[in-house]
Amino acid sequence: MKHRILKFSFFIGALALASSCNDDFEALPVEQYTIDFIFSKTDSLGVNARQYLTTVYSQLQNGHNRVGDDYLDAASDDAVSSATVVVDITKLGTGQYNAVSQVPSDMRWANYYAGIRSATTFITNIEVVPLRDKLPNGIPMAKVWKSEARFIRAMHYFELLKRYGGVPLMGNRVLVLGEDVELPRNTFEECVNYIVGECDAIKDSLRTYPIADPNANSHVATKEAALALKARVLLYAASPLYNGGNVDPDNALTGYTNYDVNRWKLAVDAAADFMDQNTYFSLAPSFAKLFITDGNRETIFFRSGGAGTGIEKNNGPVGFSGANQGLGRTSPSQNLVDAFLTADGKFITDAGSGYDPANPYANRDPRLDATVFHNGSLWLNATLETFQGGRHRPGGQIQQTKTGYYMRKFMGEFETAQNYGDTPHDWPVFRYAEILLNYAEAQNEFAGPTTEVYEAIRAIRQRAGIQSGGGTYGLEAGLTKEQMRTVIRNERRIELAFEEHRYWDIRRWKIAEEIFSTPVNGVIIVKAGTQLNYNVVPVQDASFDEKRYFYPISYDEVIKNGNMVQNPQW
Repeated sequence: MKHRILKFSFFIGALALASSCNDDFEALPVEQYTIDFIFSKTDSLGVNARQYLTTVYSQLQNGHNRVGDDYLDAASDDAVSSATVVVDITKLGTGQYNAVSQVPSDMRWANYYAGIRSATTFITNIEVVPLRDKLPNGIPMAKVWKSEARFIRAMHYFELLKRYGGVPLMGNRVLVLGEDVELPRNTFEECVNYIVGECDAIKDSLRTYPIADPNANSHVATKEAALALKARVLLYAASPLYNGGNVDPDNALTGYTNYDVNRWKLAVDAAADFMDQNTYFSLAPSFAKLFITDGNRETIFFRSGGAGTGIEKNNGPVGFSGANQGLGRTSPSQNLVDAFLTADGKFITDAGSGYDPANPYANRDPRLDATVFHNGSLWLNATLETFQGGRHRPGGQIQQTKTGYYMRKFMGEFETAQNYGDTPHDWPVFRYAEILLNYAEAQNEFAGPTTEVYEAIRAIRQRAGIQSGGGTYGLEAGLTKEQMRTVIRNERRIELAFEEHRYWDIRRWKIAEEIFSTPVNGVIIVKAGTQLNYNVVPVQDASFDEKRYFYPISYDEVIKNGNMVQNPQW
């Protein structure tokens, strides 16, 4: 034990803060720490172990401008990057990658396994620490912390699963130098069962809301987070890409080799289980404010981003001065703008919707203005001009919107302010609206548009500010399963925009080829006197081929592991 050395460079700084522990801090060089030092049998407060768990948490991703400074949604049909050079997100969205030339900011196989390793190191060692604390229900804190690390490990496996299909499951093994690392991939089904099994095993040994000290613990893994992960995993597993639409029908690595409608029932039950057991979470009163309000009752699990102005500066409109000048990095698409409903809950293509192409942003779903900046939006006490040559789309070589739109979501309330100010920018991993959408989708696929499906969608639309229409919120009675499927998929798109759902949704639904058969569009607005003319134009061609439903496993991983099977067509 004394000579088992950890060499996690990310941990050194955090552990140095724990120098007040009882062990001899100078017994080893500063760059090396033994397992016995971190998980000390004499540290009843668990100072070093707590610091290590903090680093385990730190390996979970924060999605804000995550993929090479862009949002993942900019690789879908919802946005493009405004960068003036070819960047990671453009390569990802247009398929400019292969097993040798990867997109490192999202093809993070090694990073996820590093996270799995550090979590497993914690899991297999924490019980030697004589922690005195217990939860009010009597569960020892060592077990709570261990379950948190198991949750994080399960999250890493899910991130691998949706990118690559089945991957090697390590269990509680922590491989050391010289051990056999030529492990085969587990099947897709085995990976799903493992992640779900972990969620079931840990849920009752995690904290649950309301937490006694929300300021200190509001971002820790809880029972509700485990239930939410289970619901999401089972929804994915039931989806067409894996359940009946396997890209390689006999390949158990890329999905199930048969279709089973009962997989949708498992997803229904998992989402319903969350709703039945939950006594704390609900839809927040304001869609726009929930993303900048700490401690709101909709966000189930998040990655803390602290308070600042980074989101505003990275993605806000150009055309302002000093610290208010945005970089306009994210350009929402016309495709996304067109997906937003009218104020009465109709699609803009529906008869009687009242949509006016000459005044396209009037009479729309309030979530449009809370998600996208468009010509005429109010920001920093100015009316945005995104017409050609306008103050906020001046043309030239500077980075600016490529579509006529800027991202609004996640930003503070600066419509009438003179300057940006520090705003909470946490990253929502799970929130209650997703649980409702997961339930509605799975229930519709399993049993059709039942009353419960209608109720879930109406609840989300009511919170969004859609007009009641006598309590229908734009949902007509008697919809078929196919019609309701269209409604639900569109509702996910607009409700969860820029939260890293659309990119994966169009894959798990196996519609990416259809989606990208038409370009990602923007709008050119030409101002002639007081008249504005709107012209939809393509801004990015992103045709899609079937092999891109899964990422290629890096050539380096395949060549060094004789048991590693590459994904189909790569």
